[in-house]
Amino acid sequence: MRETLILLPGWGLDGALLQPLAKALGGDMQVQVPALPRLSSAAAADWLDELDTRLPHDCWLAGWSLGGMLAAALAARRGERCRGLITLASNACFVASAAWPTAMPAQTYAAFYEGCQENAGATLKRFAMLCAQGCADTRGLSRQLQNHLAPSDEPSLLAGLRLLASLDNRAALAAFTGPQLHLLAEQDALVPAAAGDALLALLPTGEVDVLEACGHAFVLDQADALAALMLDFICEANDV
Repeated sequence: MRETLILLPGWGLDGALLQPLAKALGGDMQVQVPALPRLSSAAAADWLDELDTRLPHDCWLAGWSLGGMLAAALAARRGERCRGLITLASNACFVASAAWPTAMPAQTYAAFYEGCQENAGATLKRFAMLCAQGCADTRGLSRQLQNHLAPSDEPSLLAGLRLLASLDNRAALAAFTGPQLHLLAEQDALVPAAAGDALLALLPTGEVDVLEACGHAFVLDQADALAALMLDFICEANDV
């Protein structure tokens, strides 16, 4: 029986964005792409409670951006009931602080949050452009991403942004003893690839790799390359 991999989407874009990656993985894995919770609460425990209730146990947890941060937190909560963890363009902390400086500057985040409050639709389009930045066909990919924008009137958009700012996965990543793979994008405009060394220092076991010449939307732009790396890692983990 093939192993199951849960692939969680990120903030602001629907799960259909991950279907090319899911398809590339699907020959070897049973891949599910569930939607993120739609909550007005920004409490991490509320999001994790819902995900823990509706996602199968004893599977691999993976996710992109916010989805990766939630996957990491859920993996730590499940412990031995999680087969392994893979994050894509995810950081331990999304917003920079003295304790974790390699992240989005707090002023940049604050301006982004204010923009979402004032005009969610415009902010989502800007987010799509930032996701595409650093990829080969930035304009074409940006237009493609805009076809996957989440509903602009959902209170969960703002809750998701507050969750991004508050999630601190340093302890979770250090506590999870299962196999971990964290893939970053060299030209990511939202999650700096420079966080890779700090991420690696947290892990009890695992790998951190940076894909060259791509940005935050490498889940769409580099789906085949990501799938190959993920499958190789899962095969190696299973052979141990």
